[in-house]
Amino acid sequence: MLYGLGIVLLIFSCTMLVPMGVAFWLNDDALLAYHEAFLITLIAALILWFTGRSGPRDIKIRDGYLLVTAVWTLLPAFAAIPLLLHLPGLSFTDAYFETMAGLTTTGATVLSGLDAMPPSIHVWRGLLQWMGGMGIIVLFVAILPLLGIGGRQIYKAETPGPMKDSQLTPRIASTAKRLWLLYAGLTFACALAFHLAGMSWLDAVVHSFTTMSLGGFSTHDASYGFFNSPLIEAITIVFMLIAGMNFATHFLALSKHSLKPYRQDWEARWFLTALIGGTLIVAVFLWLNGIYPKFVTALRYAAFNVVSIGTTTGFASTDFNTWPIFAPMLMLLLCATASSAGSTGGGIKMIRTQMLLLQGWRELSKLLHPNAVIPIRIGDQVIPNKVVFSVLAFMSLYGASIITMTMMLLFSGLDIVTAFSAVIACITSTGPGLNQVGPATTYEALSDIQIWILSLAMLLGRLEIFTVMVIFTPAFWRK
Repeated sequence: MLYGLGIVLLIFSCTMLVPMGVAFWLNDDALLAYHEAFLITLIAALILWFTGRSGPRDIKIRDGYLLVTAVWTLLPAFAAIPLLLHLPGLSFTDAYFETMAGLTTTGATVLSGLDAMPPSIHVWRGLLQWMGGMGIIVLFVAILPLLGIGGRQIYKAETPGPMKDSQLTPRIASTAKRLWLLYAGLTFACALAFHLAGMSWLDAVVHSFTTMSLGGFSTHDASYGFFNSPLIEAITIVFMLIAGMNFATHFLALSKHSLKPYRQDWEARWFLTALIGGTLIVAVFLWLNGIYPKFVTALRYAAFNVVSIGTTTGFASTDFNTWPIFAPMLMLLLCATASSAGSTGGGIKMIRTQMLLLQGWRELSKLLHPNAVIPIRIGDQVIPNKVVFSVLAFMSLYGASIITMTMMLLFSGLDIVTAFSAVIACITSTGPGLNQVGPATTYEALSDIQIWILSLAMLLGRLEIFTVMVIFTPAFWRK
């Protein structure tokens, strides 16, 4: 396990060369921070690699869960080093929260004054989200087999939903490589579209990273309010919707040169229906309440912010914290349920929401017909009961985690709206919440203990509860 962790950390250290190159090219004052961070990370990686080089190379299921959790816990600590070295007064707690938000694509931030920060800091924050978007582990399993470490167990532990047991190509490494090529191609297209719409190359590249990853970090304190451009907002909506759908569907559509996979993807239909319906409801609500005098203006702001929050991206074109409470609460509901499995989004995923609703309908039907055999179907596929029971267990743990962490934040002194919305925003990998953590503010006003609770929420949400919690069961440690 130490050998694998060392290899992952070694590869991760190389990613620091990207912002280092940007700092050297643009001669910004963060260059020395990346030199030192790279050396520290490289030395730690070599120590882990050297310590574990004589151990077994075969990764079993338990090792996969342990390695994934260790990687997602350890990498933010090393990713935080450039921020600690360059930003005066930033504590380790805040720096760790910032990079955990980056790698988990949450987009919650403790930083202000973004407009004045060096370009390399923006590139580093955006790159963290881009790597975390498809899953940094999936990137590494395309490389680890070449080093004698099998990748299947890591892949199954990291990827959510139906992607766990479906291979798009015969070999797992090939699957990971092709998904990343698709991801990179869409990111390039997004950056080019942003630049043609009026963004600088820096803004275009960073926002393409954080759009395709559904991460939400921006180069400006005002987020998309800085650009105030309907065209840029429209382009972002399109790419957020693309990133919010299952990448397996995109892969199949591209490889078959057909739109048929989209028509056959019932989860994508529900995903689009939920976001379009939510947009129209919020637009009408804002218009009727006089927030915007014209319906077309209400539709513009509703479309961008509902899709952004609903896909768990976290961009904002206005301070929706000032809207009547119904609208932002509906957006928080969407961020918990709308994104597709196999997408770069967070939350419980739309397919689990479908199964939960269908299971509820089946139980109502069985009250009238106790002996009836009523299968749960999504499209033409019958969902096995063991999958349904797994979803119910997941939902129970997910709900319990939200309640527990909300109560902990209330005990620490936060008000109910801030505490609940912060937990939802972090566990669903969305970012901005309400009240003290709204889109016009940051998380920097929270105490250290509150920041650590929310860092745990981000980790649990990104690894979908089970991957982390299984490590704390007695059975996991039994031989």
